[in-house]
Order: sequence, then C-alpha cells, then structure tokens
Amino acid sequence: MKRRDLLGGLASMGILGSLGRRDESANQEALKEARDRILKHRRSQVRLILRTRDGRPLPNAKVRLSQVRHRFLFGCNIFLWGRVGQHDLEEAYRERFASVFNYATLPFYWAFYEPQKGRPIYDETDRVVEWCQRHEITCKGHPLVWDHQASSPQWLPDDVEEVRSLSLKRVREIVHRFQGRIDIWDVVNEPTDLTRFPTTMNRLARKMGAVPFTIESLKTARQASGQAILLVNDYRTDDAYYAILVSLKQNGAPFDAVGIQSHMHGGVWPTDRIWAVCEQFARLGLPLHFTETTILSGKRAGDQWEESTKEGEEWQAGETERFYTVLFSHPAVFAITWWDFADRGAWMGAPAGWLRKDLSPKPVYEKMRELIRRQWWSSVEGHTGPDGTMDAALFKGHYEVTIRIDSGQVVQRELDTGDGPVVQRVVEI
Repeated sequence: MKRRDLLGGLASMGILGSLGRRDESANQEALKEARDRILKHRRSQVRLILRTRDGRPLPNAKVRLSQVRHRFLFGCNIFLWGRVGQHDLEEAYRERFASVFNYATLPFYWAFYEPQKGRPIYDETDRVVEWCQRHEITCKGHPLVWDHQASSPQWLPDDVEEVRSLSLKRVREIVHRFQGRIDIWDVVNEPTDLTRFPTTMNRLARKMGAVPFTIESLKTARQASGQAILLVNDYRTDDAYYAILVSLKQNGAPFDAVGIQSHMHGGVWPTDRIWAVCEQFARLGLPLHFTETTILSGKRAGDQWEESTKEGEEWQAGETERFYTVLFSHPAVFAITWWDFADRGAWMGAPAGWLRKDLSPKPVYEKMRELIRRQWWSSVEGHTGPDGTMDAALFKGHYEVTIRIDSGQVVQRELDTGDGPVVQRVVEI
C-alpha cells in the first residue's frame, strides 16, 4: 500500500488526531520549550547608535521600530490566483493572502505549464509574479522536474534521451527567464520512489538512477542562475530520502536547501516526530524548507471529503499553531509553506484551507495571522540614552525606523536585522 493511500484510509475512518495524541502535560511542556526557543533563535539583539555627522551622540531621541517584513518565509501555494472565477472572491483571496504571507509557491508542472510544445504559459506567471512583487512576497517555482503525470506532457516523445534533452532545456530556460524574480526552485520533486508513475519521465529517471537524474537537473539549474536557491523536495522523511541527500552532497550536487513535505491528510504529526524530523535533516547542514504542509478541518467520507465543520476547524487551528510553533522554534528551519490556502480548488478536494470554499476565513486563518503578524512580530518604541544608543530585541526582518530628536526634527530610516543574533547599526543625522 502506498503511503498516500494509507493516509487516505486512516482519514476515512475518522482518525484525524489520534496519531498525534500524547500525554498532554508533556506536550504542553514541549510547546513551552518551543516558545522559549523562538525568542532565542528568531530574534536579534539590536543596538541603534544615533549620532550627528560630526560624531556626537544624540541622547534622548525618541525611536520607533516598526516591522514590515519577516526574515523567515511564511508561505503558501498561490495556485488559485486568477482562477477564483468571481471578482469579489478573487479580491478576497488576494487580500487575505497578502495580509499573512510573505512567500508564494507558483505552479510549474510541465503538463500544465506547457500543454502545447513550445508554448509555455509565461504570461500567466508574469502576472502573478508582478502582483507578488508589488506586495513584497517572495516567489518560488514548483516543480521543474518530476516523474508524475503532471510533469509529463502528452506531446513528449517516447525516446527517453530526447525527453532528457527537452527536460534540461526547460529547466535552463525557465530558471534563466525568471532570474531576479523567482530565485527559489523545487528543482527535483520526490526522487525517492521511482516505481509509482508509468511515464516517460519515470523511464528516464529509472534509467539514470535517482542520484544522477537529480544531479544533472540541479547542475543545469545552477548554470542558468548562480544566485538561485535550489531545493530537492520529497514527501518521505525516512532514511531513504536522507540517504539520497547524503549521496547528492557527496557527489557535489549544487543544492542549497532541503524540501520536506508534511501533508497530514491522515493524522497530524506528534510533537516529538516534528522535532525528530528537523533534527535528522538538520544534520545535513542545510536550511530546511517545509514545502507542503496540510492539516484538515474535516474528515473523509467514502471516496470524498466532507465539508469543513466547526469542530474540525477549531481542531485544525490548534494543531496548526502547534505544528508551526515547533517548526519556527528550530533554528534549521527557514520556510514553511501551507497547501492550499482555500478549500476551493484544494488538492484532492480536501478541506485543507485557511479559507472556506466561499473564501471566508476559518479560525486557523485568524490564529495564524495573530501569530505571524502580531505575536511573532516586533513594534518597539523607546529613547536613546546619554551615549545615543538604544537596545531592542526584534524578530528578524525588515523595519521602518522613525526618529524624533530634541529639536523636533523627524527622520525616517530603514533597518534590516539580517540573520545574526547581535546587530549594531549606526544612524547619522
């Protein structure tokens, strides 16, 4: 039985939470430790030094630091953008997306993206990217290479070597074309199991072997862009995936981060498993991106999913908060992507969204917005001391700085904390 079939079967029996149940006191203690780690790892100790252009300190200046962007990537796929079908609902989708996320995954499934040979849908992607840029949302492309039917257009020839050439050409062309606008890529998707899909791409992958197949695509992407962040992505979190990643590193594969899927259609991960997965893959010494996270607000009924329920929505909100809290507390995790934003058009028709089918927000949307844009967010006011300095603990990200000095002059500056634990910035006025 395939993993996803097993998950679907568990969900059909109504087992949504039992896989994650543990002693509640131990679970609460683990979450308390996670919240403490968040304050330790996700904030920078910032010292602002205000002085005149001739070097004199500026004491008693009033300073306001207002966060405008997270350093951490909180994201979601944006597959429904432009496809909602009703203007008011489309606007609701976009407004709610931009109000919580700073990261968007765009679709590049080959069969969808180039249904006719030589006619990729670049114009559609350009429109989404332009909207994301206006809202300061970082873009990622997913996936460039996959042996699934979605990445095997009907027009592909039977000759695997010709398919190999076409695939590498596609990788090269797309990464180069979007350089500077999309600089994060799931280059190869799910290389661990090459027995599932009867496609020409699958025949090519099996002929080459998982590691050479993956290396070739990564090298092609790197040649197309030296600045891109390249990922390998998989739904498995076992030794098989870890072994492939180790082999890729040993053979000089140019990838920059590890993609970990976490679809939980059959039951949420317990806290100890979340942490164990992070610890295992952190040993590779690369950033971890949780690329596809799903926790549901309804159950399976036969061959279909039930609608989202009030009880299920409350459960989803609590479990999502727990999952994100543990991940955000691990210093190796750099990004979390939800899958999908709305129940409307969600994968497998499951009630997976933070929004319902009518695009109204579920409790999980409100809870996660509170976490991402309020609790894990900094807005600080204070005054400089006699030496012209002011210290603040800030969540890592980009800030607007407003300074009012004794003369009444108001000065606006920007500050980016970077990734370091300690930051010192000199502002001359």
